[in-house]
Amino acid sequence: MEGGAKENEASAGIHEPLLLKEPRKPSLQQRLNRAVSTNTTSQLAIVGSNVCPIESLDYEIIENDLFKHDWRSRTRIQICQYIVLKWTLAFLIGLFTGLVGFIINLAVENIAGTKLVITNKFMLEKRYAIAFGVFAGSNLILVTFAAVVCAYISPAAAGSGIPEVKAYLNGIDAPGILSPTTLIVKILGSIGAVSGSLDVGKEGPLVHTGACIASLLGQGGSKRYHLTWKWLRYFKNDRDRRDLITCGSAAGVAAAFRAPVGGVLFALEEVSSWWRSALLWRTFFTAAVVAVVLRALKDFCETGKCGLFGKGGLIMFDVSSVKISYHADDLLPVVILGVIGGLLGSLFNHLLDKILRIYSLVNERGPVFKLILACTISIVTSSCCFGLPWLAQCTPCPKGTMEECPTLGRSGNYKQFQCPDGYYNDLASLVFNTNDDAIRNLFSSGNPNVFRHSSVLMFFGTMYILGLFTYGISVPGGLFIPIIVTGATYGRFVGMLMGLASNLNQGLFAVLGAASFLGGSMRMTVSLCIILLELTNNLLMLPLVMLVLLISKTVADAFNSGVYDQIVHMKGLPYLEAHAEPYMRQLTAGDVVTGPLVTFSGIEKVGNIFFYLKNTNHNGFPVIDEPPISDAPVLCGLVLRSHLLVLLKRKEFLPSRTSSSGDPSQRFTSVDFAKPGSGKGFKLEQIELSAEEMEMYVDLHPFTNTSPYTVVETMSLAKALLLFRQLGLRHLCVVPKSCDRSPIVGILTRHDFMPEHVLGLHPLLKESKWKRLRLRPSMLNSVVRRPSSTQILDL
Repeated sequence: MEGGAKENEASAGIHEPLLLKEPRKPSLQQRLNRAVSTNTTSQLAIVGSNVCPIESLDYEIIENDLFKHDWRSRTRIQICQYIVLKWTLAFLIGLFTGLVGFIINLAVENIAGTKLVITNKFMLEKRYAIAFGVFAGSNLILVTFAAVVCAYISPAAAGSGIPEVKAYLNGIDAPGILSPTTLIVKILGSIGAVSGSLDVGKEGPLVHTGACIASLLGQGGSKRYHLTWKWLRYFKNDRDRRDLITCGSAAGVAAAFRAPVGGVLFALEEVSSWWRSALLWRTFFTAAVVAVVLRALKDFCETGKCGLFGKGGLIMFDVSSVKISYHADDLLPVVILGVIGGLLGSLFNHLLDKILRIYSLVNERGPVFKLILACTISIVTSSCCFGLPWLAQCTPCPKGTMEECPTLGRSGNYKQFQCPDGYYNDLASLVFNTNDDAIRNLFSSGNPNVFRHSSVLMFFGTMYILGLFTYGISVPGGLFIPIIVTGATYGRFVGMLMGLASNLNQGLFAVLGAASFLGGSMRMTVSLCIILLELTNNLLMLPLVMLVLLISKTVADAFNSGVYDQIVHMKGLPYLEAHAEPYMRQLTAGDVVTGPLVTFSGIEKVGNIFFYLKNTNHNGFPVIDEPPISDAPVLCGLVLRSHLLVLLKRKEFLPSRTSSSGDPSQRFTSVDFAKPGSGKGFKLEQIELSAEEMEMYVDLHPFTNTSPYTVVETMSLAKALLLFRQLGLRHLCVVPKSCDRSPIVGILTRHDFMPEHVLGLHPLLKESKWKRLRLRPSMLNSVVRRPSSTQILDL
């Protein structure tokens, strides 16, 4: 990240973000020159698989004269319209997300099912080379399609999308992550990637898809497509979009797992940085709509009108028929599973971080190399899925089983593969199958001897490695299902080792193994617990699932952070954590913001505004009244860049430095200053001003936020961080403690709280961070204070 400083060799490496735009802080003169002569990007991050500039979202209410007039003029009917529209949009988000989730599942089941049926047909005819050609060729075509649309059309659609949604709800706006193009590519790409037998899931992409749907519905209309319904103007702000996208992320989980309550808790625990009770109601309503839609569509498909989409089309691993009875002696293997899950999960995160950094070097070379990487992984995956079953022995079909053996269809526990009649290949039942069917086979509890120990171990090693190397290629795909498959595999293996020594059967051990690996990798507890219970439809497992999740998370937290947190950091997204770093309590807000500011007068010359908008990237400018307008310098508030562009575009200028006498509500409406949708609104290049207009003035008072959030310069940086994050701010003004100075010291932005920036300003804090030294005030004062990027790096 910009302004970052490299850590010492002991702490460097995989813990640093991939993007360190400025490893060294420029001098004061260089910063001043850049502030007035260049227009560089304030922040870069990896979005999808491309490097893009990013900005911060602004959840603060802009209380200027125009806003106050708009609220005073709203009638009771308009307020009711706003409330009804919020619930209507929540309903539409649930409806469309449920439909999209069903379509993705329907397409995957039919495409993958047809591929496996044709391949099995050639296998029964002993035409093994043709069978492999059909299987590998189909996978390669599907993966190539997914990689092409992702690499060439919408790189932001790569990966699961959960880190990007999590960053957005934290206040980070990256280009294209919620655009219509990303939505379409996400849907098509996830169908191709999952149908192409890659070790990825469609659950993460569904969370991203739900967020995209919510964003499009909450755009507030579109002038481009003539969709500017008057009611939609209420949603042209970041606050309402944030709430809708939170509902969309919950709907995505509900559509992926048929887990409405789990979706709400996932949004609360994992992706959302800001929450309130009213939002809880709407997310729950949205998830409930998804559940009803999926249930109706599933009932329709049970009539046989959906092709190969059967009872397993929507992920539901029902183990409710299993009677659960356990005693104190059974808790020991459960504890062991939790420890194993924590160790394997932290190792998975560590290795994935290294692999993603290697992949980033490949992705930097362009779309062609992204395509080559994806095709290589596809060929390797197809070879493993088709080749590994040849290493397993053929097993005689059990007598008296209710299930068909060998299985002639596309799924089942007893796949024949290359075995003669009356025999089945247990490894083929796992690896030569879709991930969803493999999970159902692992969770099954009918026959404890259906799988050999060697087959389960080979499958575990294969899925663990493929999960590491598949995630990160330029296709949409999530981590939920690969982690569940891998965890269920070693859970089943532990159950096989326990045998009759435990009252729990092997299928339940597989469920607990999946829970342990999820907790060890993703570090979620409550939401994962409920999702697994809704998946398996067995409430009696609640105590065991809770225990294994708590143990696995505790063990894994001793080594590293959760997988999504690591990816957010690695991508360079300036995510604000819920807690401050310990060394931030040794600094004050004044220690971070000491640089010169660009300020405007209450009545400012047009030429000055145009000059600073052209030569800086500042998003907010302090407005200060000075004599003779006021007796002493007074901070009037903060005016936004987007509002200044509107004023210049409308050319409502004054011939002299005098206050405007007219009512601004007669010339402007709140819609004129509303945030644009997927577009960028006005650009400075679109504004043409004559030399005469440059000498005129603009009265900024009616358009200035007169009540920006401020902190005194002696407030600790840790306290300022918590205030900044919990209020969802983009700017936090720092005012002096004494009255004989300028009315504003600086502005804290998201960048000023980043560890790379803080440690770059105060190098001695590195020692206190890594060696646990306690800095004395004299040591802190001895550090040369260099002006920060207060506005130069204004996000």
